Amino acid sequence: MSLFSSFAVSAGGMDVERTRVEIIANNLANAQTTRTERGGPFRRQLLRTMARPAGYADGAFLGGGVEIKGIDEDPSPPRLIYDPSHPEANARGYVSLPNVNLVNEMVNLLVAGRVYEANITAFQEAKGMALKALEMGR
Repeated sequence: MSLFSSFAVSAGGMDVERTRVEIIANNLANAQTTRTERGGPFRRQLLRTMARPAGYADGAFLGGGVEIKGIDEDPSPPRLIYDPSHPEANARGYVSLPNVNLVNEMVNLLVAGRVYEANITAFQEAKGMALKALEMGR
């Protein structure tokens, strides 16, 4: 694996985790949104990623890593609460709330932060190795 590939792997990981944090923040911000433009409650968003295969191209080793493939909606059903006084209540008095679980989102936020930090550390270590290699070349 070349030195520059390790930079690319770490940078790709940081990009994925930054995007994941943005999606989690959006989920948290809309945890009580009962009506969207499309109708119905907000649907929790999920980041879809894919591992990039490592291999050779044009004689150079391309490191693996991860890339963003898209953002999907969580297919789980909305939460129902009984609140007949709510303006969005159905005929039986139930309100459909987003399928966002605040505890799960906070755990996911912590994990994303830790993974981002790990990628920063890996990037800094690769940078340190590059600097040492340059010193040895003098």
